[in-house]
Amino acid sequence: MSSSTFSKATSLIATCRLASRNSQYVARSSQSLLTRGQSRRWYSESTEAQSTSTSTTANGDSAESAIKACEEKLKAKEEEIADLHSRIKYAQADYVNLQKISAREKEQTTQYAITKFAKELITTVDVLSLALKSVPEGALKASSTSSEPQHLNQLHEGVSMTHRQLLQTLASFGVTPFDPKGEKFDPNMHEALYEAPIPGQEAGTVIDTQKLGYKIKDRILRAAQVGVAREA
Repeated sequence: MSSSTFSKATSLIATCRLASRNSQYVARSSQSLLTRGQSRRWYSESTEAQSTSTSTTANGDSAESAIKACEEKLKAKEEEIADLHSRIKYAQADYVNLQKISAREKEQTTQYAITKFAKELITTVDVLSLALKSVPEGALKASSTSSEPQHLNQLHEGVSMTHRQLLQTLASFGVTPFDPKGEKFDPNMHEALYEAPIPGQEAGTVIDTQKLGYKIKDRILRAAQVGVAREA
């Protein structure tokens, strides 16, 4: 083998070795680039997914906040409606009570309209009662047996009839007399004119009626004027 041929062979071997090294480097570089590309693509996809997840979470939070706000508004409106219903019920109850009170007052006004007039009229009844009591029973008997005109008996009978007629008229309007003699003294119904010790009578008992009491319906029109027993 000549020296020139040996040199060419040596040069070819070196060239092949260099080409092999270059090929290995290129392969490693390509693998590295591929790995980096995959890493970048994964990172990009991961970032995009994270961004999408964040956006979805944000949208979910926003929707939840909106729902919560709506629920709060709905609750406030329900409470307002309940309050209005309660007020309406109270207003209706007040109106019904007002109607009842007005009807009762109207009825009482009608029933007790003659109160003032009745008080004046029972004074006349008292006068007629005193007139009848002022005539002794013996005088009436003597007048009835006398041959002279019986003016006293006729006058007494006329006054008595007038007295009865007035009492009947008062009764037709719910005005009635009451005599509390023998009852327990009641300051709401009786007016004590005097007290006296009476043997056998319990203290506080009405022993005498000077003037009858009068009622109009269930109210006291005039208290009875009485004498009351006290302890001896």
